[in-house]
Amino acid sequence: MLKKTWNTAIATGLALFILAGAAITFSVTAQAADKKAEEAGPILVFGHTSPDSDAVFSAMSAAYLWNARGIKAEAFVQGKLNPETEYLMKKFNLKTPPLLGDVAGKNIGITDFADTAQGPKDMKDANLVFIVDHHKLGDVSSPSPLEVWMQPWGCACTILYEMYQYYGVTIPKDLAGGMMGAILSDTVIFKSVTTTDKDKDAVKALAKIAGVADPVAVGLAQFNAKSEIDGVPGKDLVLRDYKKFDMNGTKVVVAQLEVVDLGPLKARKAELLKAMEEVKKENGAHSVFLMLTDIMAEGTLLLTVTDDASVVEKAWSKKVVDNAVDMPGVMSRKKQIIPQLEGVFKK
Repeated sequence: MLKKTWNTAIATGLALFILAGAAITFSVTAQAADKKAEEAGPILVFGHTSPDSDAVFSAMSAAYLWNARGIKAEAFVQGKLNPETEYLMKKFNLKTPPLLGDVAGKNIGITDFADTAQGPKDMKDANLVFIVDHHKLGDVSSPSPLEVWMQPWGCACTILYEMYQYYGVTIPKDLAGGMMGAILSDTVIFKSVTTTDKDKDAVKALAKIAGVADPVAVGLAQFNAKSEIDGVPGKDLVLRDYKKFDMNGTKVVVAQLEVVDLGPLKARKAELLKAMEEVKKENGAHSVFLMLTDIMAEGTLLLTVTDDASVVEKAWSKKVVDNAVDMPGVMSRKKQIIPQLEGVFKK
């Protein structure tokens, strides 16, 4: 009996020693990880390349929120602002974030995207700390646990509005205006199939904070700004709002122009197709698609430059005529274009 008790005591002591050692090891490892993160500096927060309003204002609002939580963060953009976002910046007296540089070895937080093809080239060498997004989950990865906020809502700024409520952080008046404009943009003033009640509720609340009596009027004004194409080269129009995708090993580019009148764009069809050919070659892409979306008629004329036109027929059962397909009711890239294309390229 004494021997059994002694053996039990030894076993218990050994177990406690091992647990203590493990705890010390874990503590040292955690401290090393914290030190490494601290040395990497503040979190660089940014949206996707070819930034639209959501990519910009979600990054700005995320950076503000993280700072309010006591975590240093700075907002950046990956490219030149489009006319709509510039309009919103001026209207709500906001300052454009600086251009993003190298991110290798640095802490990063990404908003409004989750595909590495839409981030900087050295993104895989950065320390991904968080994601806030409303698209499909892409191919991003992280060597460490991270914070992820993803919802199938119409805009990343809608998610961020909910996050502000969750953390009890007050949204500044000017930033609320930018967030409101981003939601109106992404949901096409609530006309897109991506629109949810969460988006509508967020716009109503953000408009009140921003002192905006008629958010729809702001939405129409920002889309008028986005529709400005006079004097803009065809290639710049194609690159104004484009996204790159890796679909089962196949490179695909999908761009979109949302306007209140398709007439001027239709008149420049040949110029746009030529620019799409250049983009296709530069990216080594199988296909480049350009959505010419009429927000008033609620439909899209899809321009196509592809190695295989049957991709379109397989995706939507429509024939390509003169590099174009008429698509009534189609307004959303993320719900009505990308899933269908991915379905074809996976086969």
